[in-house]
Amino acid sequence: MNLMKNDNEGFFQKVYAVTCMIPAGRVSTYGAIGRYLGSAGSARMVGWALNNCHSSGKFIPAHRVVNRNGLLTGKHHFGTSKAMEQLLANENIVVEDDRVKNFARLFWDPNLEL
Repeated sequence: MNLMKNDNEGFFQKVYAVTCMIPAGRVSTYGAIGRYLGSAGSARMVGWALNNCHSSGKFIPAHRVVNRNGLLTGKHHFGTSKAMEQLLANENIVVEDDRVKNFARLFWDPNLEL
């Protein structure tokens, strides 16, 4: 039995659950999600989970998760270089130079919101 795999799967499901709570038109960060899950310093693991969310069997709005500066660092996982930006634009989120404009105003922190 691979305990690490089981631990990752449980963590991934928790990441997906929090990500699904991000309201349309808002964004969160990898680090904020990790902190909410009690795993401060796990931003990369949150990113890894979201990179694998296509295999979860349901829609996970991973496009709403950006880095701590509002940068679209995960955009290369969306098929085309503009797909993540387009998904955000569909929710009236403006992106300039791969960065969410008005990031501080749009930031959704699960530690404060949930």
